[in-house]
Amino acid sequence: MSLSYWLQGVRANPLLDHRTTEDLPKEAEVVIIGSGMTGTLTAYELLKGDNPPKSVLLLEARELCSAATGRNAGHCKPDQWRGFAKYEKMFGAEQALKILANEQDTWEHLVAFIREEKIDCDLWVGKTLDVAMTEEVAALAADTFNRFKAAGGPTSHIEHITDRDEAVKRSRIKNAVSVFAWDASTLYPWKVVAHIIKLSLALGLNLQTWTPVTGVEATPSQDGKWVVRTERGDVVTPTVVHATNAYAAALLPELQNVIRPTPHMCNKTIPPRSFAGTKTLQNSYGVLCPGGALFSINPRANTDGIVLFGGSNPNQHHLLKYLDENPDRRTDDSLSNFEPVTQAVIDFATEEFGWDKKTSPGQGYDYSWSGIIGRSADGVPYIGPLPGKPGQWICAGHNGHGMARIFTSAPGLVKLMKGGSWADTGLPECFQVTKERLDKLAKIDFKVPII
Repeated sequence: MSLSYWLQGVRANPLLDHRTTEDLPKEAEVVIIGSGMTGTLTAYELLKGDNPPKSVLLLEARELCSAATGRNAGHCKPDQWRGFAKYEKMFGAEQALKILANEQDTWEHLVAFIREEKIDCDLWVGKTLDVAMTEEVAALAADTFNRFKAAGGPTSHIEHITDRDEAVKRSRIKNAVSVFAWDASTLYPWKVVAHIIKLSLALGLNLQTWTPVTGVEATPSQDGKWVVRTERGDVVTPTVVHATNAYAAALLPELQNVIRPTPHMCNKTIPPRSFAGTKTLQNSYGVLCPGGALFSINPRANTDGIVLFGGSNPNQHHLLKYLDENPDRRTDDSLSNFEPVTQAVIDFATEEFGWDKKTSPGQGYDYSWSGIIGRSADGVPYIGPLPGKPGQWICAGHNGHGMARIFTSAPGLVKLMKGGSWADTGLPECFQVTKERLDKLAKIDFKVPII
């Protein structure tokens, strides 16, 4: 397991290896598997509401929040328009608009929660920039934006800069062609999860780290309960929540061709003096490159100024080829410093920001780590009761966009668990997991896209 920037910064936090009880309980009313944003928020929503379960057990295979939530680039960037074309093609215009509206709703819920709870998590709220790097990319982006607007999508809050000189000035990117700007956030995601865990522990949560789940089976008596098998013993429960995202198929073979684990890299860089102090980058970025490639850039402008590069950069295809040749590494987040991806970051920063390739001690291209994205076969998550497995629930397959979806998806799942209807969740209908959806997706040739 590689250590992300976020995990490096909390090595002394006792929640990393917390176990509420020395021994694993033999029974629990609800067992949640996975301690990222989905699992912890699901536990909190269950415990804080009316008629909470008598016992909620949260199982984590390794350290608290050590998978995707603790390994991303720290962005909560609601897609405002960019995904409209692909969502429209897959689900129709109505659902496409709902998907994008849900991302805005999620961002607003997350920011409001952080502020209400006064969570010390380096929250930054400001303008995020989508920067088109070629005329072709700019034209494609503009076409998608205009189609979104024509379909009734809200655009008054989105600034579209088409003057090239102004785009370069606004973005500080040398070859910028056009820029879209709207509100988004960056934050320290592990610290948000840790705060939610503290709230949940006070409400009676039993958290057990370093407890890998090896299987979920029906009880021998067939009494409608499940046996959750772990390396530390078994737990019997009527309710299981799968919050394992990219790792879901390990316990649910029916998701083998539906959620594909796909490593992505994040690079930590310490900018030169020309991008420090008053000259620090003041925006987060999605840099749109040819072929669908993208740099996600988090400059941590209100904290240490360290710049984090994520996304599917122009050399992501080298990583995908490596994974095809080494399929055992698809779920192995010990991968670090994958040279082609880091080189693309160096080339971009040198050419576009003007950073020197040769750096003095204490600055430059420090290191990179991997995180495993749960690629969804149709691009959106799977939420709800698992078909054919009464009492088992899922919220997974966030397709690399969990930060902009989980803060509404997990509460939506809890509403379903408490007997609510899908309409009660407020989520797009295409997020609902159904037998028909799984059967359809299981038959397709699932090609992992660059983004």
